[in-house]
Amino acid sequence: MTDTSKIISELESEFVELYKILKFEGIADSGGAAKQAIAAGLVSVNGEVETRKRKKISPGDQIMVSGQTIDVVEKNGELDL
Repeated sequence: MTDTSKIISELESEFVELYKILKFEGIADSGGAAKQAIAAGLVSVNGEVETRKRKKISPGDQIMVSGQTIDVVEKNGELDL
């Protein structure tokens, strides 16, 4: 059985760069560590491996890394559970 945890990340703006979400959500200890994980192909966005560190992430996107799922939503938006 895979240990997967889900994080809800609320955006206050239209988009945020991928590496910043990993840093802010505590997946990576620093921006540099986040960038290394992305460059190594360890991160997927919406089911596709993503190697662009500055990929713009918007509400509705889903990020997977290290057995964790991050659902990106608009701040004060409705959550589909």
